[in-house]
Amino acid sequence: MAEKFDVIVVGAGMAGNAAAYTLAKGGLNVLQIERGETPGSKNVQGAILYADAIEKIIPDFRDEAPLERHLIEQRVWVLDDSSYIGTHYRSEAFNQEPYNRYTIIRAHFDQWFNKKAREAGALTICETTVSELLLDGKKVIGVRTDRKGGEIYADAVILADGVNSRLAVKAGFHAEIQPRDVALAVKEIHFLPQETIEARFNIGEEEGVVIEMAGKISAGMMGTGFLYTNKESITLGVGCMLSDFKQQKVTPYALLDRMKSHPSIAPLIAGSEMKEYAAHLIPEGGYNAIPQVWGDGWLIAGDAGQFVNGIHREGSNLAMTTGMLAAQTLVELKQAGKPFTAGNLAKYKRKLDDSFVMKDLKKYRRMPDIFHKNKQFFTTYPELLSKAAQTLIRVDGVDKKTKEKSIKQSFVAARSRLGLIGDAFRFWRAVE
Repeated sequence: MAEKFDVIVVGAGMAGNAAAYTLAKGGLNVLQIERGETPGSKNVQGAILYADAIEKIIPDFRDEAPLERHLIEQRVWVLDDSSYIGTHYRSEAFNQEPYNRYTIIRAHFDQWFNKKAREAGALTICETTVSELLLDGKKVIGVRTDRKGGEIYADAVILADGVNSRLAVKAGFHAEIQPRDVALAVKEIHFLPQETIEARFNIGEEEGVVIEMAGKISAGMMGTGFLYTNKESITLGVGCMLSDFKQQKVTPYALLDRMKSHPSIAPLIAGSEMKEYAAHLIPEGGYNAIPQVWGDGWLIAGDAGQFVNGIHREGSNLAMTTGMLAAQTLVELKQAGKPFTAGNLAKYKRKLDDSFVMKDLKKYRRMPDIFHKNKQFFTTYPELLSKAAQTLIRVDGVDKKTKEKSIKQSFVAARSRLGLIGDAFRFWRAVE
């Protein structure tokens, strides 16, 4: 006879582990299925861990989780071909325990997170692919896997299987994800001695820096780059919308190579040994791209539900939060003796709406469309800002009033007065 569980969780990433742990702690009989060799082996992220999200799930995570560095400085760079203009924020408030953000290595962290889920009572099986959902009419009653006798039944299934999940599409729960709603990101990990990293970034032991980048490094496409410091390595990468890659026929690796050779970035990784390269799809369609994430016997969490805040480069905290909320919904219904019907599972959507997840995504709902239609934010403005800064800083005998006039003229020549007003209005509307 086929096995039966209260809940099956598909995926062992941030969302899947959060869901499995919360379900097990709530007393439910939960099976977690992961297609990778180990939890985390298929997962790719920068990666930043947001303490607030994991702390709500495992309050004492800092005592044993494999953390790299706590972040004390945030840099934002807008780059042209040979320079950058940006901002730094560094605070001793971020250097006081309990720390707010950490860099992590996903393969290490995900294995630890999954271990905590198993210790709580979840059963995890790896190297197993879920080929389709089992349906009784429109109700999900389990999954079919690639194992012999691979039908496994459950009262509910949480899909936390990532952006390129086929299960929800195959079951008809939502349409195919569109290339304009997903980014392809590539990253490398470069190893350097710990003392070299700390000297280059002016940080102490266990302190870290994050640099978020935009501008010419995306070659005119809608995209951003990043650089994070780990204990003995630097993670850096760049990502752009899949639709732009298809249109411009630029390879992701060529884009990353170009980024690494930028005169502002190359010195930071000089002498390093690159030991890891990975590519990953990231959902960046925002609020308007979120499909229905609940139904009769099923819920969707994490990247599979498009829960990524591309503007603030936040993903893991949304994944953990949505996984936790999905699990909490099922635990509460189980304790109340209520079936996992679509009407009852709509409680998950109400939890999402009350959380920062949907509030933040709704705030920036216009941003993806604006950036798709206005590539000057990634091409023209980085050059204008760089030239303006260079003009003001250079001491060459030209008076400041003349310099300011020249800068204004360069902006008007590039975009026109109406164009500048329109761009400012569009940007304001996108972030209001």
